[in-house]
Amino acid sequence: MLSGYRLMWILVMFDLPVVRKEERKAAMEFRNCLLDMGFEMSQFSVYLRFCTSSAQVQTYCKQVEQALPSGGNVNILQFTDKQYERIISYYGKKKQPQKKTPDQYDLF
Repeated sequence: MLSGYRLMWILVMFDLPVVRKEERKAAMEFRNCLLDMGFEMSQFSVYLRFCTSSAQVQTYCKQVEQALPSGGNVNILQFTDKQYERIISYYGKKKQPQKKTPDQYDLF
């Protein structure tokens, strides 16, 4: 079984300009690229992805970097699965249950 300190998460947060038509298109292409890479939307401009190693995190960080639009602000956070377990989420004033880590499969 893999340690929760080796399993990693990537959080991509962005604030992109969407005033002009070409800016909206670039923002949508960036969002779609994140989805194609296996990220899931946490909030409208916040996307998460589970990774099995820090090497995999670096690979996805490079892919996100290659997909960056020309304008706007993009931040990438990396944290362990143990840190992810400590996230506290609310919907309105109602506390949400903790999200479950994706199942890890062993291949022989």
